[in-house]
Amino acid sequence: MAAAHNQNNDQNVLHPHISPTSMYLKVGGALFGLTILTVIAHQFHEALGAFNALVAFGIAAIKAGLVLLYFMHLKDDNNMNRVIFASGFFFLIVLLLFSVVDIASRALEVSPL
Repeated sequence: MAAAHNQNNDQNVLHPHISPTSMYLKVGGALFGLTILTVIAHQFHEALGAFNALVAFGIAAIKAGLVLLYFMHLKDDNNMNRVIFASGFFFLIVLLLFSVVDIASRALEVSPL
């Protein structure tokens, strides 16, 4: 009876996600590399023109994804936490889209000066 009781309690214990140090070093190296890539992309901001922001946001999204997956352990977590994080990003995108639509729909005013 005691063995069955202990077996049920073992299922409810939270086990930490133990990851090898080499994985953290690889992800950290990738984050440093992407940071350097961001600085290099900034050097070419005139050549990139309108795509400058798109490149910067793309690199930032990749870095955020690495941090979420590996350092915040979403890769090993359950799907409910992934849905919660994804809903936060969804509402951030909705907020940004409303801002873009608001700015794009404004009437152009010419200064009398």
